Amino acid sequence: MGKIRLYVIIALCWAGIAQAAAENYPIRGRVIDRIARTPVAYASVVIVGQGDKGASADAEGNFVIENVKPGIYRLEASMLGYTSAVTPEYIVSAATPFIEIELDQQSQDVDAVTVTPTPFRRTVESPVGLNVIGLREIEKSPGSNRDIARIVRSYPGVSFSPVGYRNDLIVRGGGPSENRFFMDGIEIPNINHFATQGASGGPVSIVNADLIREISFYTGAFPADRAGGLSSVLDFRLRDGDPEQQTFKATVGASEVGLSGSGHMGDRTTYLFSVRQSYLQLLFKVLGLPFLPNYIDAQVKIKSRLTERDEVTFLALTGIDDMRLNTDQTGESAEYMLSYLPQLKQETFTVGATYRHYGGRHVQSVSLGHTYLNNRNLKYLDNDDSSEENLRLRLRAVEQKSTLRAENRSYIGRWTLREGLEAGYSHYDNKTVQRLYAAQRDTMTSYATRLGSFFWGLFVTADYTSADNRLTASVGVRADGSDYSGRMAQFWRQASPRASVSYALSDSWSVSAASGIYYQLPPFTALGYKDATGALANRGLRYMSVVSASAGFDWRLRDRMIVTLQGFYKGYGNIPLSVRDGVPLTCKGNDYGTVGDEPLTPTAEGRAYGVEAMVKWQIPGRLNVTGSATLYRSEYRNDASSPYIASAWDNRFVVNLSGTYDFGRNWSFGAKLSAIGGAPYTPYDEEKSSLKQAWDAQGRPYYDYTRYNTERLKAFAQLDVRLDKLFYFERWMLGLYIDLQNITASKLRQPDVLLSTGVVENPTAPAAEQRYRMKYIRQESGTLLPTLGITVEF
Repeated sequence: MGKIRLYVIIALCWAGIAQAAAENYPIRGRVIDRIARTPVAYASVVIVGQGDKGASADAEGNFVIENVKPGIYRLEASMLGYTSAVTPEYIVSAATPFIEIELDQQSQDVDAVTVTPTPFRRTVESPVGLNVIGLREIEKSPGSNRDIARIVRSYPGVSFSPVGYRNDLIVRGGGPSENRFFMDGIEIPNINHFATQGASGGPVSIVNADLIREISFYTGAFPADRAGGLSSVLDFRLRDGDPEQQTFKATVGASEVGLSGSGHMGDRTTYLFSVRQSYLQLLFKVLGLPFLPNYIDAQVKIKSRLTERDEVTFLALTGIDDMRLNTDQTGESAEYMLSYLPQLKQETFTVGATYRHYGGRHVQSVSLGHTYLNNRNLKYLDNDDSSEENLRLRLRAVEQKSTLRAENRSYIGRWTLREGLEAGYSHYDNKTVQRLYAAQRDTMTSYATRLGSFFWGLFVTADYTSADNRLTASVGVRADGSDYSGRMAQFWRQASPRASVSYALSDSWSVSAASGIYYQLPPFTALGYKDATGALANRGLRYMSVVSASAGFDWRLRDRMIVTLQGFYKGYGNIPLSVRDGVPLTCKGNDYGTVGDEPLTPTAEGRAYGVEAMVKWQIPGRLNVTGSATLYRSEYRNDASSPYIASAWDNRFVVNLSGTYDFGRNWSFGAKLSAIGGAPYTPYDEEKSSLKQAWDAQGRPYYDYTRYNTERLKAFAQLDVRLDKLFYFERWMLGLYIDLQNITASKLRQPDVLLSTGVVENPTAPAAEQRYRMKYIRQESGTLLPTLGITVEF
């Protein structure tokens, strides 16, 4: 508690300079026609929640709102003959960016209907299962430290790892490998450092929140142009660089120091950049953890307007990771983790470019993206690398994927039509030496694989909005193929139809539903795995599939509150099942290392179903509250004739309540209460684990898969709080925050871990029969984690 008091004293000391702070700033921007890309002259622009604070655009569509108090705001623009629009959230300060607002012409008589803009957005294609996350939540979410994978946990259907140091995204009962991520339309394979290859988890996000404008988080009704998601799609929309000034932001956060910037190069080109260096290894060492991660990441966005109707955007995202082992750490828990955790090095990057042409009511885009991952794992028995006899794992795997996509969007009256094509090439290299214990033998295995495959896809959708805006409907189909096998190449087998509908019963009530079939290619680790003969062992795999349906209703109180209740069902098919342990691939991926490099068969099935509720209440410039509750089941079976059993993600319930309140003088306070049901777990196979050869092969106990997920942990709850103070000056801004994770120091009681003592009980027995003397160590985690953060914007 002494550290907490010190942080509070430091923050309060800064309050003495508040008198020097500047009070107000201007907001500058432009209003344009989204289709014609021409100015909307004399449009009215006001600050949401402050109807008397605004301005009118001039003949060129430019506007200036003077003397605005610093804070986070949305703008509302309106004009006769156009549908009113509400912008994403913007931070008003000395670095307030130039804001461009796009308006749509009304397709019917201007007096026929009144459209009330709202910040609680839905799309015609995704009227259910979509939440849009703005800057206020990104900047001030308690316990999240501006980490995207942690911020989305406040929303319905999202589970989390209690008191863990990982960002595994578990949505609607699906595993970490079932999510897909896009940034301004370019796919990125993973959003975390130290990623689990074949899944998507890791301890900290690779995406710097400073560059994000808003996030569209889909838990169902996935857009046809965002392929591969079975449980969720995270679609990041980055800010544009500032066309009028150069601004910079320096940050010291929970795990890293960073510098980001925004500005312009000439009249038509803008840029964003970010560079971060972690000090996570220092934090983990203070916490007494046996692994010490270190990372560097960087992001760049450059956007150039070639003409009023043509633009090109370039993106780049990279991360360099190095996780060493803290072998000086003592204690039974550290001893256990050091016995199996490998040293890990990763380099990853994504680059992409998009050309977009606004041709009146037809908008065309062409994008090209390339992703790269170089993953290396190294492990020696007792972490002793003095002899190659101690080698237990040496892995080097490289994944690369290039994707070319073309899309056209047409606005025809009340219809919006989209069609697109994509094609690409993926390449996978793996050289692995690993000691395994199987069939009562300890063997050193070695294989090298090189796999190249082409893939392709196409999609078409049609969205309809009725004349009175009460009814919206969408239908579409997507199909994907790959030359990995003859069956996968038959893209019509992966036809993915989808449909959605929404109807407004009144100004406050609406009902919506959506259904679709979605496909995902198994991970490269599975497709490229080879058996002892050097042949690809998993040629029989198919595209994994899920039949998804969801329905529910919304109740809205103007632009202040929304209440939703939705039910969902997901039925999985063609899921790869491990031949070694009988566990589906989708039930793995919440630990460091790799997933999928083993013999698999596509026979497993699964289902997840439940009901989820959300309440979101906001008072612009003052209060933002989100509460959600999810009750669900997640189950699987080995094949169609087997009974369903609980999956690894079957927590049964998740409840979250989070909110922030802005006081006067630029103080804000936030709190988040999270509760989650106990996860199922599998008891250990003590007989197998005690064998010396078996233990030495992997350095951890073996599970008894005949009793898979027959036990269950207790439920867990955690409270996080955060206090922010901002100081605004004429040309710069200083921000301080204190974030206290798990302020009640709640403890998660986990199963006792079976650990070898290193003492052989029968040293005279044959090597295959020798056994270690074993012991159980208590597993209980959970501690108060305080963080002081500092930001300077100039």
